[in-house]
Amino acid sequence: MVEWFVGVQVVIAVLAGTAAIVVGLAGVKPNDYTLGATLLVEALLVVQLVMAIIAPAFGNVATGSGLEFWIYLVSAILIPPAAVMWGLIERNRWSSVVLGVACLSIAVMVYRMSQIWFVQLA
Repeated sequence: MVEWFVGVQVVIAVLAGTAAIVVGLAGVKPNDYTLGATLLVEALLVVQLVMAIIAPAFGNVATGSGLEFWIYLVSAILIPPAAVMWGLIERNRWSSVVLGVACLSIAVMVYRMSQIWFVQLA
């Protein structure tokens, strides 16, 4: 993992999640902005996946449990597509809130992945 990229991911996920929750509570159905922001969070997770695969080859090895890290990463990658599918199928204001909660949960998961990668000692 790359530390600055983790910060970028967390900030974007928090902004996307907060915006989706606000517009959802305001009664706005999922639109291109909320769905697109969630897909941006997913794209950043895919980049994180690629980085996590190649990082050990360059000496950037996780200090914590590798299994725990990969379970977090795979689970995080599955959440945004599920939320987007929900938003496309169930077109109401609560779908926007679901997109927001998905993005906020990704922010927490990415932060936890960084703790596993950088802080813990196995």
